[in-house]
Amino acid sequence: MTSLIELAAEGRSAFPHRPFSLRHHLADNPLFSLEKLVEVAGRMPSDGVEYNSGKVGIDQKPEETPLVDLPPTEVVRRIREANAWMVLKRVERFPEYKALLQEVLDGVARDMGHRDAADAGFTNLEGFVFVSSPNATTPFHSDPEDNFFVQIHGDKFFHVIDNTDSSVVPPQAFEITPSMHRNLPYRDEFESRATVFKMKAGDGCFVPYLWPHWVRTGDSYSISMAMTWKSAAVRRSNKVLFMNGLLRKWGFPQKPLGTSPALDGIKAAAYTALRAPLEPLRRSERLRNLLRGALFGRNANYYLAGRKG
Repeated sequence: MTSLIELAAEGRSAFPHRPFSLRHHLADNPLFSLEKLVEVAGRMPSDGVEYNSGKVGIDQKPEETPLVDLPPTEVVRRIREANAWMVLKRVERFPEYKALLQEVLDGVARDMGHRDAADAGFTNLEGFVFVSSPNATTPFHSDPEDNFFVQIHGDKFFHVIDNTDSSVVPPQAFEITPSMHRNLPYRDEFESRATVFKMKAGDGCFVPYLWPHWVRTGDSYSISMAMTWKSAAVRRSNKVLFMNGLLRKWGFPQKPLGTSPALDGIKAAAYTALRAPLEPLRRSERLRNLLRGALFGRNANYYLAGRKG
């Protein structure tokens, strides 16, 4: 059985510590047609869709990001001329995308010698579908998970910046605070550290945990998918980063992740204890938004600003 994602030998040796290119067999899958994505955009909860103008800078100031005066379904339907950037978040909430995500990551895991994704330690499987107009930019940022990124339609240029010595992005910037926008400060000299993946339909790349990157599309509209997961180590690190961000917001500066393993363990345990009673409430979209706003202020729901019905 052919895996939907193919990893060359150099990719297997780089995984999961370094970025690398890959090939995939998803470009003709009907789950990524514009017609299907119009339907998905219409079924998403409001906090499952984020979009704005694609005419932004690599170092875009969040508060100055131009918006798009269209409802989500129309953004997808008119993506060729909408000058927009959109992400449909956690599409695995729909069974057909959940099954595809599972099939892809099970296949990758088997190619690496495991029984399936669970045996490889891939947990919290999530999918993010990006729909972007021609010549759109995704500003410089990082993501708190590992990611197989696949290009479905159009061209995309994916700039991944080496930050292994923390000289590009300082440790504090990776702390997880819902009230803080994901965009990171960028300078042109970062490109000397970049690996640039020039992708067409059928191409992809692996983006390691917390590796900063920025992206632009080519002269056609673009459809892509980020297939993400978290290992046990990543889940623990994210708990610490969340607690560091929360404590810093409350006026208590924190040492970077990994500086004090014992203290990190206490923070991870505290996160687990604090999260447990809130988890049932988060199943409601309205309560999710209220909780974020109450704990982190109105900026915690920044991606809902300017939305049309």
